[in-house]
Amino acid sequence: MRADTEIKARVTLKKGEGRTLSAGGCWVFDNEIDAVIGTVKPGDFVAVYAFNDYPLGVGFINPNSKIRIRVMSRKIEDIDENFLRSRIAKAIDYRIKTVDVSSCRLIFGDADFFPGLTVDKFEDVLVIQALSFGMDRLKLDIVDILKEELNKRGFSIRGVYERSDAKERKKEGLATVTGFIGEEFDTKVLITENTVKYYVDIAEGQKTGFFLDQKYNRRAIWPMAKGAKVLDCFTHTGSFALNAAMAGAASVLGVDASQLAVDQATENAALNGLQDTATFKCADVFELLPALETAGEQFDLVILDPPAFTKSRESVKNAIKGYREINMRGLKLVKEGGYLATCSCSHFMTRELFEKMMTEAAKATKKRLKMVEARNQAPDHPILWGAQESYYLKFYIFQILDD
Repeated sequence: MRADTEIKARVTLKKGEGRTLSAGGCWVFDNEIDAVIGTVKPGDFVAVYAFNDYPLGVGFINPNSKIRIRVMSRKIEDIDENFLRSRIAKAIDYRIKTVDVSSCRLIFGDADFFPGLTVDKFEDVLVIQALSFGMDRLKLDIVDILKEELNKRGFSIRGVYERSDAKERKKEGLATVTGFIGEEFDTKVLITENTVKYYVDIAEGQKTGFFLDQKYNRRAIWPMAKGAKVLDCFTHTGSFALNAAMAGAASVLGVDASQLAVDQATENAALNGLQDTATFKCADVFELLPALETAGEQFDLVILDPPAFTKSRESVKNAIKGYREINMRGLKLVKEGGYLATCSCSHFMTRELFEKMMTEAAKATKKRLKMVEARNQAPDHPILWGAQESYYLKFYIFQILDD
């Protein structure tokens, strides 16, 4: 092990605190702690106890963060190589049982009991993102073990790239980091998902380069897309648009505000021989949809996959307005009997809030909604009961009927 994982201190919680841990989560907040016995620095491991000395587990501490401790084990045990290997093996084997592992998320933070760590596999390349102090210290050990455990299961990894460039690191007191871990390689990676091929730019693309969480939601639109005129909003690198085209859509228009994304989507369309079906436009969706409505455009299938409009509880009300507006615009562009696929990727926008918003949008546009499916993120982004932040993606398909 390269990292020092020795338990450095004993932490006791206040009476009545530790509710997140009791519910199944991994976090201990700064205001829940009664005492810290021992000297610690960011990333050190500590043993956590309830006020009555009942053991709650072992985690790593960060005195600079409001999430003071992130718990990795519910036992008082060493977080050594054997522990990490067992935990990583379980994460890999879970994916092998539940998803297509050619490209998938191998480690999903708290839901895999690696708080603040994301690891994505794109064919034979790994992309790692460490957003917490403890995971930043452990990342090199984790990478070594991941490669060994994948190799045991027949998956050879030719390279690892780090994308620890998210703003969350600043809250932890960490600088942003990007670059190769080990030997350099071409960061433009070819992957296949749902029979669709993509070039993924793991160095310059958003987050780790590609949004794997919508894998099976993209497949879910295939029946509605066949023979359809399709509009894909916030297309990014064209994933929903290309799934619609591959399913046999008559025509697909993908829209994104990023010219880089549009260029990548156009390249991906050509890669699949779909350039005559799927075309892409660089535009602000909030400006384009009213213009399409004014022009009298109508579509058989409209797809809305916006970025998170809220990343905090304080901004939820404004986010609801944004979601309502975009869905009202989308509803107006769907033909009678056509379909709307719509989603939110913010865990603060709960299923209850999203459904209430959709009800309001339908009422305002005099449309009736017939729900086809309600879905979540793909199983390689598991939802850990008790860790609400792990449940973030809500995805719906509706048939739209005139009121």
